Amino acid sequence: MYTKKLACYQIDAFTDQLFGGNPACVVVLEEWLPDETLLKITQENAVAETAFFIPEGDGFHLRWFTPEYEMDLCGHATLATAHVLKTELGYAGDTIRFSSKSGILEVGIENDRYTLNFPSRRPVAAELPDAIATALSKQPLEVLKSRDYFLVYENEQDILELAADREKLSTADIAPGGIIVTAKGNKADFVSRFFVPGASIFEDPVTGSAHCSLIPYWSGQLGKKELSALQLSERVGKLDCTLLDDRVLISGTAKTYSAGYIFIS
Repeated sequence: MYTKKLACYQIDAFTDQLFGGNPACVVVLEEWLPDETLLKITQENAVAETAFFIPEGDGFHLRWFTPEYEMDLCGHATLATAHVLKTELGYAGDTIRFSSKSGILEVGIENDRYTLNFPSRRPVAAELPDAIATALSKQPLEVLKSRDYFLVYENEQDILELAADREKLSTADIAPGGIIVTAKGNKADFVSRFFVPGASIFEDPVTGSAHCSLIPYWSGQLGKKELSALQLSERVGKLDCTLLDDRVLISGTAKTYSAGYIFIS
């Protein structure tokens, strides 16, 4: 006999079609369960991130878990949560306010489009650890770091062709961060990919939090505040980006893939 029945949705975020973008699960809670239980649910869901939220004041308290650990910030699962609240749970407003490990986050809603208001995380010059350098098929032109290592390449083709040795990268102790590889784009202002050493899902399909660093960097390089971005994973992600002083706006759409229940005994 189960004691809790939890609504769970799987959402494809940063895409306008199913089987694109980045899948995230969103679990609706009335109160927090033990962290161990949240982690086990995430492992069972077997996607890159699962978001959990509870009502809090006039907004919601939001947390994100990978199958390995809790994250400090996740863009695509935040977008997925806003999508669930709006399309599945009848949220009537045009702005959703979340409290999180990264402070207050707001998501604006206009028709079927969601705009995340996230902190800017401008990367600074850094040294590349040997564990990362030896795992890459091509070395970057520039190395920076914020939460994540931030590697700049010459062109989009470099990003498409780049190979990363998962076994070698697993020795790089950079959790909960990852490795952003990026270059100026052909049809978008910039392109990127994102690798997560040691994670069950090695290459993240679309990484909203990485754009907290990508946006201020490319805004400075290209001399513009509004930018278009593509994450060049197999699923491909499309993001519209804006730099606002110490904040960034990241916009995209989402599609509901499934809805069901989790039974906790």
